[in-house]
Amino acid sequence: MHRILVLHGPNLDALGTREPDVYGHDSLSDIVQRLERLAAELGVEVKSHQSNHEGVLIDTLHGARGRTDGILLNPGGLTHTSVALRDAVAAAGVPVVEVHLTNTAAREPFRHTSLVAGAAVGVIQGFGADSYLLGLRALAGHLAHAR
Repeated sequence: MHRILVLHGPNLDALGTREPDVYGHDSLSDIVQRLERLAAELGVEVKSHQSNHEGVLIDTLHGARGRTDGILLNPGGLTHTSVALRDAVAAAGVPVVEVHLTNTAAREPFRHTSLVAGAAVGVIQGFGADSYLLGLRALAGHLAHAR
């Protein structure tokens, strides 16, 4: 059974109440529960972690090597600003799928560039909470075909 780490970046703990017109009404807990149900259907194991701190996210990515087979990552606002997070994704040693609730290319210009995307195997964005589910399906499929 593949082990997948789901890593949620800054401000995602405020989902459901933070700008629901932009990010939707699902809480992070709602999304995690949906991911766990889908993981059971797909025959993968998921473990979720959220932090508002860049260093904690980087440490978690470093610690994933040998403990997980893939990572589903929503880097939040660090997507557009953190070279260090991008480098940690590249160094993780496992496939990473970047996900975003919104279509960042359709938002403010500063959100149009992802520093993380170049180190990820793929990016899924713009489908609200379903972006996570689509990302999990994509990552589980990628891992199944990598054998």
